[in-house]
Amino acid sequence: MTPRAGSGTALNRRPSPGVIARTRSKRFDGFFRRRFPKPRGEWARSLAASFAVVFGGIGGWADPLIPVAPDKVIRATRDTPDNKGPTTPGRVLPGERPTRKSYVIPALEIPAFILTLNGYDRLVYGDEVYGVTPRTFRDHALHGPWVVDQDSFAINQIGHPYQGAMYYGFARSANLNYWEGLLYSNAGSALWETAGERSDPSLNDQVASGTAGSFIGEALFRLANLVLEEGGPAPNRWRKLAAGVISPPTMLNRILFGDRYGPVLESRHPALSSCLALGAGFNATDHAAGSGESLARTASYVDYRIAYGLPGKPGYRYLRPFDYFDFEIDSIAESGRQYNSAMIRGLLFGAPYGAGDAYRGVWGLYGTFDYLSPQVYRLSTTAASFGTTAQWWLSERLALQGTALAGVGYGSVGTILPTLSEADFHYGVSPQQLLALRLLMGNRFSLDASGRNVFITGVGAGKAPGHELVQHVTAGLSVRTFGRQAVAVGYMLGRRKAHYSGGLQDRDQTVRTVTLTYNFLGRARLGAVEWGNNQFDN
Repeated sequence: MTPRAGSGTALNRRPSPGVIARTRSKRFDGFFRRRFPKPRGEWARSLAASFAVVFGGIGGWADPLIPVAPDKVIRATRDTPDNKGPTTPGRVLPGERPTRKSYVIPALEIPAFILTLNGYDRLVYGDEVYGVTPRTFRDHALHGPWVVDQDSFAINQIGHPYQGAMYYGFARSANLNYWEGLLYSNAGSALWETAGERSDPSLNDQVASGTAGSFIGEALFRLANLVLEEGGPAPNRWRKLAAGVISPPTMLNRILFGDRYGPVLESRHPALSSCLALGAGFNATDHAAGSGESLARTASYVDYRIAYGLPGKPGYRYLRPFDYFDFEIDSIAESGRQYNSAMIRGLLFGAPYGAGDAYRGVWGLYGTFDYLSPQVYRLSTTAASFGTTAQWWLSERLALQGTALAGVGYGSVGTILPTLSEADFHYGVSPQQLLALRLLMGNRFSLDASGRNVFITGVGAGKAPGHELVQHVTAGLSVRTFGRQAVAVGYMLGRRKAHYSGGLQDRDQTVRTVTLTYNFLGRARLGAVEWGNNQFDN
């Protein structure tokens, strides 16, 4: 009997990915057999067949192919206590699609990325630093020594963390979880330190790439997926392009493998608060001993911030690292110079809690990365901190949000343009604290204040024995005018006090900046999370 269309028989079923892959492999093999006779073309045919199987998503094919190695498939399980921890397979909950993951894909992509980056650096900057050989790799891998290097601040504290975020993104976009991605980012960093440069492997670069890279990579990974998710079932090309710019490894693997490793992330609809601010800053440098900077009185100012997974939303759960995180990036430009800052804090291990009907929060272990550049000095730290993030309804018209953290990390700080010949910056173990508060008054006003203390010790310094205390304070008032529009006035204070032995000059530097901005809000609200009877009267 001839099967009817739509009957579900073999005639109208799609071939399996394995059948599709083998068919395409045969097409490539036949193509090269006609053009490369044996035995000279054997290697070319084999390479083409392998290329067709592994990277068949290129060239307009929409169907994903079989992976380079058997996938591990995670299926939804009953929601029991054994399925709640951030390291368990509980990332897949009842009602969510099964996910596939591959450990081999990032294991191939990360070395390929390192090889490409080394080749580019070698071409542009020469062989003195990047002319690695098998011998240098063997010496670094077997003998080290691992040191605290003194490369430029931008390379060590921006370039290396972002490089680590790329390693992490390759793993995450193959559907590995955060902890697996953390292992890959550290392995990629170690491979670069031993095989990417001729200089001795660097401990501070390993921290910046392997650990800070995972914090940055996870935040970018989730933001890229959020951009696509906000576009509905079929996001347009502009959203896809924006997501690719935010997280290039995710875009690459979607091109190569389609939806095989999707959904890459089930966001589970977190409570969000975001804002883009554009405006001007007004500088007042009270004291900047040892700095060669002469700051202009006015500057342009840009700031973007997002809080993801704010506590209090009914049904939202904190099962995975960075199910709550706060991300902020800003830039001040004046007199042809640009100063960028970035701050990330994300919940690694934690649990929600509450008190009465008006208080909701999460507490646990946070991972943080801070890069602050208040125009005279620069500070960067990677840390682990214990703390809490919460919201408290003080009344029916007032809500208080806040985060309090205390922990220890590894950081560096230094004058941007020192007047003397001292090293640009100094490293050390860095105890630190953070308190950030936000008072929301209806849907019209918000008052923000935050303070950071970072103490850079002489432990693990490598150079410049001594210590530094850096304090960073911000405050601001925002007024929502209509819809998503708001105006804000802000204040930033940065102070650095440094004392070093060995003849280096002490530092006591203070910078004050006032900002006036137009703000575009991600939602037509200022960010309060509503639950039960606790909500603003709209």
